[in-house]
Amino acid sequence: MFYILKIKIFLLAMLPLSVLYVLSDMLYPVVYYVVRYRRKVVRKNIRLAFPEKSEKEIIKIEKKFYHFFCDLFLEVIKFSEISEKTLKHIYRIDVNAILDVLNSGKSVMLMTAHYGNWEWGSSLPLFLDKKYFVCNIYKELKDKKFGELMDKLRSRFGAKNIEVKKLLREMLRMRNNAQPAVFNMIADQRPPRNSIHHRMNFLNCDTAVLTGTEELARKFDYPVVFCYINRPKRGFYGVELVQVIEQPSKLNKFEITERYFAFLEQKIREHPEFWLWTHNRWKF
Repeated sequence: MFYILKIKIFLLAMLPLSVLYVLSDMLYPVVYYVVRYRRKVVRKNIRLAFPEKSEKEIIKIEKKFYHFFCDLFLEVIKFSEISEKTLKHIYRIDVNAILDVLNSGKSVMLMTAHYGNWEWGSSLPLFLDKKYFVCNIYKELKDKKFGELMDKLRSRFGAKNIEVKKLLREMLRMRNNAQPAVFNMIADQRPPRNSIHHRMNFLNCDTAVLTGTEELARKFDYPVVFCYINRPKRGFYGVELVQVIEQPSKLNKFEITERYFAFLEQKIREHPEFWLWTHNRWKF
C-alpha cells in the first residue's frame, strides 16, 4: 500500500503547478463539503481566535483556509520533483538578516510556524553558502515509512534533519567543530501536557507554548531570527527572516517566546487563512 502511495505521489509531482492548482480547485469542495476534514476543530479554533467576528466572517476565513490547505497539500507533493531553478523563482528567501551572524562564526535559531508553506522552507540551503548547515528539527513520527518519506523530502536540497531528542548533542558537536548552522525550529506547536513550562495569551486564548528554542538560544547565546512566509499570490512565496534578538542571554526568561508569539499573532491576523487551523491547538 505504501509503495502504491509513493507511485501516486511521484505521478502527481511530475505535473506542472498550474495543473496541480486546477486539481486543488477540484479537491477543495470534496475536502470541505464531503469529507469535512476536521471541520469542527477548525471552526472552534477560528471562533476562539476571533470572537469579535460574525459567523459569516468566520466561515469565510474557514473556506479560504481549506482552499489554501488543498494548495499546500499538492505543493508539498510537488516539492519532491520541483527543479532548483523553478523553486528559487517562486519561493524567494531573503537571507540578509542572518548572513552577518553566520559570517561571524555563530549559529542562528530560526523560529518559524505552521504558516504559509513552511515545508518549502527546507530549501534554505539553496540561498546560503554550502559551508553553512541548515538543520530541520523534527519529532519522530509513529509511522516510520511516512517519516522516512518526509525525511527524504526535507533533505532534498541539502538540509540536515535532526530529531529533537538528539538536538542538544548535535548543537554541542557543531559548536565544538566551529560549524555555523541555522536551526530551523517550528515554534508554534502544542507542548506535551507534562512539558508545559509557560502559558500566555495568544489569539485571544490562554495558550501553552513551547519554550525549547528560547532555552537553547539562551544556553548557547545564539541570535534568534523570526521567519515570516508571505504568499503575495497563488504559487509564489516571499520569505522574510527578521533578526530580532542578538543577545538572548541578556533578556528575561520567556521574553523571546512572548515576542515571537506576538509577532506570529500579528501575521495570522493579517492573513488568517495561511495558518494551520486543523490542529487542536487549545486542547490543554
